[in-house]
Amino acid sequence: MISSAARTSSTPARSPRGFAAPSREVRPAPDRYRNAIGRHTVRRSADCVACGLCAELCPQGVHARAGGYGLALRPRDFLCLGPACSETDHYCIARCPRQALSLLRNPTAEALGDPRWTSDLILATWRQAETGHAITLGVEFRHGESGGGFDSLEFRFPDAAREPREIREVDPSASLRTSLGLDLNRRSDGRPQVHIDLPVYGGGMSFGSVSPHVMLARARAAEAWNTFSCTGEGGYPDRLRPYDHHMITQVATGLFGVREETIQRVRLVEFKYAQGAKPGLGGHLLGDKNTPAVARMRGAVVGTALFSPFPFHSVYSVEDHKKHVDWIKEINPQALISVKVSTPTDVDMVAIGSYYAGAHIIHLDGSYGGTGAAPDIAKKNIAMPIEYAIPKVHRFLEAEGVREEVVLVASGGIRTAYDALKSIALGADGVVIGTAELVAIGCVRCGACESGRGCPRGIATTDNELLKKVDVDWATQRLVNLMAAWREQMVEVLGRFGMSKIGELRGRTDCLRYLGELGAAGRNDD
Repeated sequence: MISSAARTSSTPARSPRGFAAPSREVRPAPDRYRNAIGRHTVRRSADCVACGLCAELCPQGVHARAGGYGLALRPRDFLCLGPACSETDHYCIARCPRQALSLLRNPTAEALGDPRWTSDLILATWRQAETGHAITLGVEFRHGESGGGFDSLEFRFPDAAREPREIREVDPSASLRTSLGLDLNRRSDGRPQVHIDLPVYGGGMSFGSVSPHVMLARARAAEAWNTFSCTGEGGYPDRLRPYDHHMITQVATGLFGVREETIQRVRLVEFKYAQGAKPGLGGHLLGDKNTPAVARMRGAVVGTALFSPFPFHSVYSVEDHKKHVDWIKEINPQALISVKVSTPTDVDMVAIGSYYAGAHIIHLDGSYGGTGAAPDIAKKNIAMPIEYAIPKVHRFLEAEGVREEVVLVASGGIRTAYDALKSIALGADGVVIGTAELVAIGCVRCGACESGRGCPRGIATTDNELLKKVDVDWATQRLVNLMAAWREQMVEVLGRFGMSKIGELRGRTDCLRYLGELGAAGRNDD
């Protein structure tokens, strides 16, 4: 856990880029809106005499004195533990001498989310992004309520490790002993080794789909954690140039913004052959997000809808695929190659083909991902669920004798640190995230990502006024904090299995339990 001094550190130094220098140090990054949303609402009636007992009792800081006199009119109820606090001796509702306090479910929080991204998961992600720590605030931060996917899996911890999560803290010495790093080049092909400090990096979000402020924050957080962020298929904005060492440039089917100059700047180039949320449909950017800046980057006409075809019309065989890979390797002799594919039923054959084409990383993108711009009919009905695709590919590569020569990463609905670890237990080496980053900086999952002025939080927008809602320094710190919280959880889970390296969990399906038709009722939330 970090010290109180670290929590209250002074304003960080400024970098020559005009932003605070990226650091993985955890610093508080409170919600940017005055009335933060919490799971519960604490009401204080007119019977309150401002005795201050509640402020003295509450370790969460829900009740605060107003300038040293009396109590603040409105409790900071987004910090409230809710009924979970009733078993403690500091439960303000019961201890209030005038019975002036009451506890209700917050109807605003109840309106958030869906079975996959529940209200609890959204609130938990916000809280982790604010504090940099795994939370115990009475919300479920490990899984959703979809009844399928990663929500139908839980870890099978040894009996000796079955302690309630709420009373466990990460041992600082265990954190230092645990290695979560991942090497991305296993081919021994003379190209440089690229190492990331977490088995997580940011997926493609193109210029046009999200604001430039969001792209900058993601790049800066990737630099802080020595990992990567991806440009997506909309080109490589010049403002990302200082972060070349931690950027992935994407070559997608529309070839929007693809330039040899930018390919030569990076250490990792990604071919996007398909997206799990909409395989067979290609990409689509609606006209009102195609602003002059976006059109200039993509080499397009302002205001026109832009389509990326499916598939690459120059690739119809492994031999064609190899020509693509060789092209990039010739342009940048230092770059590693990642191949992003969706999850058709023959995804194992696609993966082995990419290996023989010379790819260093095989990126499986499942159907649970995508922003609100991806059509539900595609997300829910086309691709293979990622939890089936990962072990299928992992075992096939093992059977072919090449598993240790290629890195397998997975994306498509990785919402939490627990989802990431489940992916690794199924056979992946690491994961790629997208929506979780957007939620960390305030996304409410309203599903209006396709519209230029549709995003109320200024995240998935190209509108010059709306994008000002996201401060780059603040968003960077939120993403840094989220990764710190995820690291805490990863260290804890590995420790409960007696593991000290993330690679020890890979392919350990025996560490998982399938809930089946029991769903949430069969879950052992220890």
